[in-house]
Amino acid sequence: MIELDRVGVTYADAPAPVLAGVDLDVPEGELVLVVGRTGSGKTTLLRTLNGLVPHFSGGTLHGRVLVDGRDTRTHRPRDLADVVGYVGQDPLAGFVTDTVEEELAYGMESLGLPSDVMRKRVEETLDLLGLADVRDRAVADLSGGQQQRVAIGSVLTTHPRLLVLDEPTSALDPLAAEEVLATLQRLVHDLGLTVVLAEHRLERVVQYADRVVLLPGPGLPVVSGAPGDVLRDSPVAPPVVELGRIAGWDPLPLSVRDARRLAGPLRERLDDVRPPAEPVPQGRLVAEAADLVASYGRVPALAGGDVRLAAGEVVALMGRNGAGKSTLLKTLVGMKRPAHGRVLVDGLVPADLRASELLRHVGMVPQVPGDLLYAATVARECEQADRDTGVTPGATLELFARLSPGVPLDRHPRDLSEGQRLTLALAVVLAARPPLLLLDEPTRGLDYTAKHRLVDILRDLAAGGHAVLVATHDVELVAEVATRVLVLAQGEVVADGPTADVVVSSPAFAPQVAKVLAPQRWLTPTQVAVALAEAAVTP
Repeated sequence: MIELDRVGVTYADAPAPVLAGVDLDVPEGELVLVVGRTGSGKTTLLRTLNGLVPHFSGGTLHGRVLVDGRDTRTHRPRDLADVVGYVGQDPLAGFVTDTVEEELAYGMESLGLPSDVMRKRVEETLDLLGLADVRDRAVADLSGGQQQRVAIGSVLTTHPRLLVLDEPTSALDPLAAEEVLATLQRLVHDLGLTVVLAEHRLERVVQYADRVVLLPGPGLPVVSGAPGDVLRDSPVAPPVVELGRIAGWDPLPLSVRDARRLAGPLRERLDDVRPPAEPVPQGRLVAEAADLVASYGRVPALAGGDVRLAAGEVVALMGRNGAGKSTLLKTLVGMKRPAHGRVLVDGLVPADLRASELLRHVGMVPQVPGDLLYAATVARECEQADRDTGVTPGATLELFARLSPGVPLDRHPRDLSEGQRLTLALAVVLAARPPLLLLDEPTRGLDYTAKHRLVDILRDLAAGGHAVLVATHDVELVAEVATRVLVLAQGEVVADGPTADVVVSSPAFAPQVAKVLAPQRWLTPTQVAVALAEAAVTP
């Protein structure tokens, strides 16, 4: 189905090729997972499969890419549209119609399919991806996760033979991600669909993959093989694999189910060891929201929620797609006035503050980080952020270098990978060190290494007296950094408590280590490794 013969890609003015010497042969009916660190070339590799590279992105393509026998060098993306379906990292950028139902039908209309066929496929896809309740909604008014499902659905309705997905679960809550991946697996097994996807949240995907393709970075050969073989020595690996390495399991488990079958002796070793106590912040009250009610037209978003945020804590905001997480963040940063209720940040109403004054009290990184970036180069973006926030020159650049080391400073922000663009936006906001920091899905596009750097920065901010609220579906991030978890459902707070109390007993929000070692209250591989090391030296 796919043949890559010594494929390389070099962009204009780039000092080195993004990809070099990639050989790959993928038969029909495989689910291939592409992994690698942020900026390793995953998106570029995916875009070669439908001709976006080089026909749209420019640059020089070396070697040959064949998809269903068609050479992408001589076939432009429109010539491959009946064979290849592509969903990028930013679904909103790919929408061309106004409503969900119209977007699902658009691709089929472009291919000239009969109206009765289109109607049938739209209904099937609405049910398949859980979108029936929003079929008449404007795509611009949907949550990020709902938009991602619409983007996937708009491609599935055309019945492609190859489906290419770039970070398909990054904005989905855990249960929605499982449903989407289970659907893809069903299409692979039952219909012979070939799926190639890039994903940083390996804990969600690796158990479904037939093959893993690891991009180690420029100058290093691509590794392709069975998931267990590739991840054994991979620099990026899901928590369940890290736990297997710590425990010395062979073969390494790829799923929670496999790990639990091996975990009995490990649980016995940990029986007499207590997980580390979670810190209890005692700082001043930074922000509070009481009895919030907000809506978008006739669609309710918040229904009387109460939230209090203290200095020194990192609070995770969780809940299914459309639960009201982004709306709560927008009310706290003053982007949206609630219809009812009170919002105070540092004792002030954020919606009443000018932008220059607001920066000193609250900062927010939105789901689409590019919305914050407007300069021509990374260096100018960091310099402008220093001036806007009044921090020491070079502070923003220093933060960005911690999150994404090695990125050329003369590169345009739009030419960065999605993860690098996110880290640049994070640096711009974090440099001001506002008392309240709001992050909306901050780990989209981040590999595990960059995520650990983000965790360190958030911990430093909390230790410095800042309050941090993170809206996220990334349960592993929550396990690493959150001191408290808020769960929203239909605009109401349905859970509020210490991280372990909320997530360990939750089938949806528990991290992999908690699922493997339950009923013990371990959350991360690092906790387990430290406990085993201390137990080994205790007389």
